[in-house]
Amino acid sequence: MGASVKKAEPRGREAFPAPSRPTHPAHIIRTDEEAVAVARKLAAQFAEGAAERDRDRRLPTAELDIFSQSGLWGITVPRAFGGAGVSQAIVAEVFKIIAAADPSLAQIPQNHFEITDLIRATGSDAQKQALFGLVLSGLRLGNAFSEFKGKNVEDFETRIARHGDGYIVNGEKFYSTGALFAHLVPIVAIDEDGKVRVAIVDRDAPGLEIIDDWSSFGQRTTASGTVVIRDVVAPADRVLPAYLAYDQASPAGPQSQLTHASIDAGIARGAIETTIRLVRDHARPWVDSGKERASDDPYTIAQIGELKIRLHAAEALLERAAREVDAAIARPEIDAIALAKVAVAEAKVLTTDIAIQATNKLFELAGTRSTLAAHHLDRLWRDARTHTLHDPVRWKYHAVGQYYLNGVNPPLHSWI
Repeated sequence: MGASVKKAEPRGREAFPAPSRPTHPAHIIRTDEEAVAVARKLAAQFAEGAAERDRDRRLPTAELDIFSQSGLWGITVPRAFGGAGVSQAIVAEVFKIIAAADPSLAQIPQNHFEITDLIRATGSDAQKQALFGLVLSGLRLGNAFSEFKGKNVEDFETRIARHGDGYIVNGEKFYSTGALFAHLVPIVAIDEDGKVRVAIVDRDAPGLEIIDDWSSFGQRTTASGTVVIRDVVAPADRVLPAYLAYDQASPAGPQSQLTHASIDAGIARGAIETTIRLVRDHARPWVDSGKERASDDPYTIAQIGELKIRLHAAEALLERAAREVDAAIARPEIDAIALAKVAVAEAKVLTTDIAIQATNKLFELAGTRSTLAAHHLDRLWRDARTHTLHDPVRWKYHAVGQYYLNGVNPPLHSWI
């Protein structure tokens, strides 16, 4: 796609240039098996240099071009519109595989997948035909959802209003993962009737400014910074009635949450694999163990066993949750959606726990030398700690308990 690799420093206020569009169409993946195989191939490639990208905060422009051109960003486009229409279980597995290699790279397309599903759920036939065609061609959808100044995550100040034959949008967004690298930027805004709409505008639209000011200690190369929207014009055929999915029971929330949980599971998987490798090849046994190798230390063996058990439990709940989300997509009724929300909440509790536990235990079991700057392993804990802050787990326990104890369905909003 011709875009050069850019080493970036956060907190700047200079607008980030729009990426070049693909010079040729992306590959189109046709089956579940192909999606998983492509993800594994890319993960091996993305793992190389992941530590250096984080250390230098080098934005993964070249890697993203490879990622989206691989066809993985189009796997949820329905078969009727030329895509593979893969199951949510396959989506979860793809995100896990990529996150185990580079959690930042795995996070960037999360909102692309959410908007792709929003098109499926709320778009007209003409919108689906046009927008799915753009996705399959290799164009990336970004994210201009969350805002920094509202009293909570649903308090939006961004507004959209009729303007001639189209709409005009004004506001400011933050946590805009993927917007820097996007070809199309979906903007969540409130219309004159107080309803949520999503305007999908070109990345280089006049009045749209993307600022690289993401300064978190984790997920450093997701570039989840600021989007400024000043009188941005959106054509009517690029505006989705998102309220149809967000203001009533729909699978949109659990679908989004499922990918977040998958990323956490992938972080855990990658950290445990790294721990095993370090214990086998580099760690020293504790003096009191009487062993020649760290891998023969009985306490280390037991803790590796515990990590694997907890990971497998989290992955099992994740797979179960994916099946419930698929069922809710097929039958979007209140009881099926509530069950999907609860199942995903249960999975998110365990994937959060194992992501943090695994990235902590890495240092304990691999020893002090694992903290040396040359290894740059602290990025795994920083990524886990940052990403697991999405949608607080303490409220997942509450939602699950309310459902089973009092028969109360989870809230309708998209954060569960």
